[in-house]
Amino acid sequence: MATTGSKSALFVCLGNICRSPIAEAVFRKMATDAGVVDKWVIDSAATSDWNTGSSPDARGLACLRKHGIESSHSARQVTKDDFMSFDYILCMDESNLSELNRKAKAVKNSSAKIELLGSYDPDKQLIINDPYYGSDEDFEKVYEQCVRCCTAFLKMNS
Repeated sequence: MATTGSKSALFVCLGNICRSPIAEAVFRKMATDAGVVDKWVIDSAATSDWNTGSSPDARGLACLRKHGIESSHSARQVTKDDFMSFDYILCMDESNLSELNRKAKAVKNSSAKIELLGSYDPDKQLIINDPYYGSDEDFEKVYEQCVRCCTAFLKMNS
């Protein structure tokens, strides 16, 4: 999947319809604005298979649109190949982290660095909470956390 000289990041949450597609879209826009998007493979996925094939949550898309970002992502589940082809797998909470680490153990050549996206947050908000049962403000908070984390992550990897 990743080509020589490229870097890759997979953003992961439980269902791949709220947090991870927002993070993916935010990071893609930042990489595009920085002129480095062609050096990156960027995607998002879910630890569960609940929403496979679904579009992102309408509230998340509305939040992104408000900030001038579009997303055409279709939800998918993390695959064994992801653990071998992505440099970074960045997830949203402790539950995602333990599930990803469990899945990675079943992959012989797992080389991805699995981390909480929030570990890059300068404001030290480690967990990016699921806004699914929340309000538009909760989606906005996820967006703001993703902006802070992705900014720091991109800076560290450029």
